[in-house]
Amino acid sequence: MRGRFLSIIRELALFESEPTHQEAHLSKPRPRSLKTEIQSIRRSLSSIGRALARLGPALDAAARGPKAPALRGKKRRLSPERRAALVLQGQYIGHIRMLPPRQQARVADLRRKKGVRAAIRYAKGLRKL
Repeated sequence: MRGRFLSIIRELALFESEPTHQEAHLSKPRPRSLKTEIQSIRRSLSSIGRALARLGPALDAAARGPKAPALRGKKRRLSPERRAALVLQGQYIGHIRMLPPRQQARVADLRRKKGVRAAIRYAKGLRKL
């Protein structure tokens, strides 16, 4: 690719110097017509133009800065009863996770029959054993 561009520049008489050591050992590209070289440059420039067009929307978005955070609805307040129920649920889950599956099943059965508080007391007792 480098040799191709150097040959283009040399043909247009814009570059007048001796080839470097590396360039001297490269095979000479066959001469191309000026029309072919200009077409090649046009294709390259149009390719760059398309790439910049694809990049445009991303640059616009970056220039605008970060998006505003989405507005959330009003935060609902928990009633004292609901908060107490969530605390009990957290305690129940915390105790039951420490038990083996067979004991978990017993505690879950007790919860269905007698409620969460009884299940928590029973799970605490099982944990001590």
